[in-house]
Amino acid sequence: MKHFAEISGLPVGEGLPHWQPCERPSREAMIGHYCRLEGVDVDRHGRDLYEAFQLNTDQSSWAYLPYGPFDSFDSFEYWLDSCKHGDDPLFYAVIDKDTGIAVGLVSYLRMTPNVGVIEVGHIHFSPLLQRTPMATEAMYLMMKRVFDELGYRRYEWKCDALNEPSAKAAARLGFTFEGIFRQATIYKGRNRDTAWFSITDKEWPVLRNALERWLAVENFDSCGQQIQPLAMLR
Repeated sequence: MKHFAEISGLPVGEGLPHWQPCERPSREAMIGHYCRLEGVDVDRHGRDLYEAFQLNTDQSSWAYLPYGPFDSFDSFEYWLDSCKHGDDPLFYAVIDKDTGIAVGLVSYLRMTPNVGVIEVGHIHFSPLLQRTPMATEAMYLMMKRVFDELGYRRYEWKCDALNEPSAKAAARLGFTFEGIFRQATIYKGRNRDTAWFSITDKEWPVLRNALERWLAVENFDSCGQQIQPLAMLR
């Protein structure tokens, strides 16, 4: 195990004499080439999101979330309205810049500004967003705010250990798998073992460069297919 100093002969971690607590993220929009993220608003985003999520006809996209599916727009609207009032989790709608339609949700949560740790979660991408450059760009914009704008040290991703698509997405984006916390919680009457992933501020510059190269317009052919995969660029 790495250590950088000793106290009374005992190894201790690296000193951080200039560390200052971070600010919490704001609801200010994050704007990319393919999408933008806006603080969630029921009037602006509610109907779009409900209809986009309904495109997943078997409703499987709700399986690993602690809420949903919703059997009516009214029940979804009521839940979404409750999301906009808090700041942890802090929800954003993902907007397709070409259409102006809200196509997914994401949030920051479990914020610990004093030590520079924050988590991304409540990720719910509709079929209109899944496997598109927008999906990757939304994650890039979230990371960019955390590391470049706010100066956090650690960015976490957690998911049900059985949620293979989420774990694969984390690995693709450059998160490091750290282990499984057994019987970490209960949701929807089920046990959840939680898989933990993270990116640190020291890793971010390399990942940022890879993500920006992948998202560049010239990395996509005339049919919108990627030329170089993100893993190769990392």
